[in-house]
Amino acid sequence: MSNKIAKTQLIDLVSEHTKVSKAEVAKTITAALDTIVGALKEGKSVGLPGLGTFSVTETKERQGVRPGTKDPITIPAGKKVRFKVATTLRDQI
Repeated sequence: MSNKIAKTQLIDLVSEHTKVSKAEVAKTITAALDTIVGALKEGKSVGLPGLGTFSVTETKERQGVRPGTKDPITIPAGKKVRFKVATTLRDQI
């Protein structure tokens, strides 16, 4: 049994909780996720009260080791998505 809730399961749960059709919930969740991804692509952070904040951070070029061969490699600079958990959620978990 997985501890992960898939998007389809999330749609089912929200639909049951709100008594809104699964089709409408699916459209709403897809729109919300697309909006969050779009904001992150623009370099904006996205705060979800009670959950946390998504943001994009720059990573510097760094040295690493290739798994298996142990050969040194250079990992290029890039961007990554960071998530900081809201204090209220962290205290509840």
